[in-house]
Amino acid sequence: MRTEIGLAHFWEQGDIVSHTVAIILAFLSVASWSVIALRFVAQIRVNRSVDGALETFWSAPTLEEAVERMTRRDYSGILAGLARIGVEAARIHAQHEERGIGSGVSSSEFLTRAMRNYMVRSQARLESGLTFLASVGSTAPFIGLFGTVWGIFHALVGLSGATQVVLDKVAGPVGEALVMTAAGLFVAIPAVLAYNALNRANRLIGAYLDGFAHDLHAFLTTGARVAGGH
Repeated sequence: MRTEIGLAHFWEQGDIVSHTVAIILAFLSVASWSVIALRFVAQIRVNRSVDGALETFWSAPTLEEAVERMTRRDYSGILAGLARIGVEAARIHAQHEERGIGSGVSSSEFLTRAMRNYMVRSQARLESGLTFLASVGSTAPFIGLFGTVWGIFHALVGLSGATQVVLDKVAGPVGEALVMTAAGLFVAIPAVLAYNALNRANRLIGAYLDGFAHDLHAFLTTGARVAGGH
């Protein structure tokens, strides 16, 4: 009688180790796809707002109106947040230039510190979830390989003592064990591809953020717009 081999059969024939490996891979798959979906939605919001937000800022008649318009246009809030930090830092330094926090510190240095701190926090926010995707992409194949090795070992133990090895008895357990390798790759490949895509997108956003910080710093310290500003 021919035995149907499928995922249900694999689960029934497995032990606690193979079940644990399968559950871990399933959890990693669900978690990584959740991170991928959330990060790509956030990335789309950032990409949609970058060019329009910069153009809105530099086309405004006054600095206050530029920040207000940019806040409405920047769906991600990253560029608008940098503009608010820069303007607020310039205002605070002007108020306390002779004493306290502004004493002995140039306007350029004070602005640089404030904007750099904001950019570090923004970069960390943009990269949230990427470490998890990288970890899944690097470990999932080995978790699947461990399940494969354990499944083959389990099959060989089951055949120990048999006087004759029947191909049907070996093919099923070995084939079921190899499913673990496929499952590990199924979990790892989307995570790696998403990590690479998001990492590249973050570098582009970082370049926009760095360029806007440079232009804004020059404008707030000298009052002149640089050639790169819109």
